[in-house]
Amino acid sequence: MAVGDALSNVNKLAEFMGCPFSGEEEAVGVVQAIVELCSFQSLKNMEVNKSGSQGPAAHESFFRKGVVGDWSNHMTLAMAERLDRIAEDALQGSGFSFAVAGSSS
Repeated sequence: MAVGDALSNVNKLAEFMGCPFSGEEEAVGVVQAIVELCSFQSLKNMEVNKSGSQGPAAHESFFRKGVVGDWSNHMTLAMAERLDRIAEDALQGSGFSFAVAGSSS
């Protein structure tokens, strides 16, 4: 996702949650800081995500390569389709949409 898209989506999410950013917050870079803090690389490099475990899964296993298409090394097509349907159902009526990369819809 391009940074511009991420900034726009963080703004949309804040509005959806009823706590939009003020002009001052946007001017001083609060939205940009959130996007950077939530970036894959930033989250992957946080110490809390490098050590410990959640049940049988090590925290580090929640972050793999961060490469488009790597899901196919971990899920079957049927699993991915089921996950797509779950996401679509969860977003229904929210004003958000779920678009699969590479699809024409």
